Amino acid sequence: MTPLNGELSPYRVFTRDEWASLRADTPMTLTIDELVRLQSLNDRLSLSEVAEIYLPLSRLLSLYVAAMQGLYRATERFLAVEDGKVPYIIGIAGSVAAGKSTTARVLEAMLARWSNTPKVQLLTTDGFLFPNAELQRLGIMKRKGFPESYDTPALLRFLSAIKAGARNVSAPVYSHLTYDVVPGEEEVVDRPDILIVEGLNVLQPARLPRDGRAIPFVSDFFDFSIYVDADEDRLHEWYVSRFMQLRETAFRDPQSYFRRYAEVAEGEARQTAEDLWRGTNLINLRDNILPTRQRASLILRKGDSHRIEEVALRRL
Repeated sequence: MTPLNGELSPYRVFTRDEWASLRADTPMTLTIDELVRLQSLNDRLSLSEVAEIYLPLSRLLSLYVAAMQGLYRATERFLAVEDGKVPYIIGIAGSVAAGKSTTARVLEAMLARWSNTPKVQLLTTDGFLFPNAELQRLGIMKRKGFPESYDTPALLRFLSAIKAGARNVSAPVYSHLTYDVVPGEEEVVDRPDILIVEGLNVLQPARLPRDGRAIPFVSDFFDFSIYVDADEDRLHEWYVSRFMQLRETAFRDPQSYFRRYAEVAEGEARQTAEDLWRGTNLINLRDNILPTRQRASLILRKGDSHRIEEVALRRL
């Protein structure tokens, strides 16, 4: 274990083998069939990845949640109140194509197997994107996924209600097929033990007010946060590869927003993917996503084939 970027780093960095040893006697609870269902397109996930990375992480998070549950009970006793069940919120951030969705789904499945957290729910922030019609009206359709393309006040209200222990809190639903928010469709979150919130910019801070007024960040509501990290070149490669695979699968659906890319020549489709990476996703990564990495509680650093090579855990 070595400090990240020198002695002043707030992180302790573990090699893959060092991190894997922290699994202790945590049993493997996922099968190959379950892994196949959980992984995202082009994100290769093996049983060894689960055993060496996600089992220790689920063990750590189970300990953190248990400690937080005890803290909530102590606070209630001190205040002589009963606020009810308050979910533990985990935020997951990182670039497009980094594998955030797979990380989120694997953690959802594994954390639900711990006795103190049987109810785990996953929510992506895509539902809080402005609808395409509004993005077009604002002239920012090409900046979809950038911080300004989200209805952040609505997301903050949602998280505030969750942390207040409210029942049946609704969130909008996004369709990756139609590439838009689904009108009238909602997902209900009802006091889970753990809520996992996954999105590109969930660690993005707001601009600090000059007058000292309270302006909450989305991450203010997180108890723990994870950043899924990889070099730009790898992310670029994974993004283009995923785009070309989608061209042969989901893009062929008649309802797909990207249907036209399934019908063009392979070279033209690949050039489109390259243009989308350079013109949108790379800019968003450099300007908005990567600068938030050091705000995470834990960084999962990926190497080739999405294999996590290093884990950095923020010191308490």
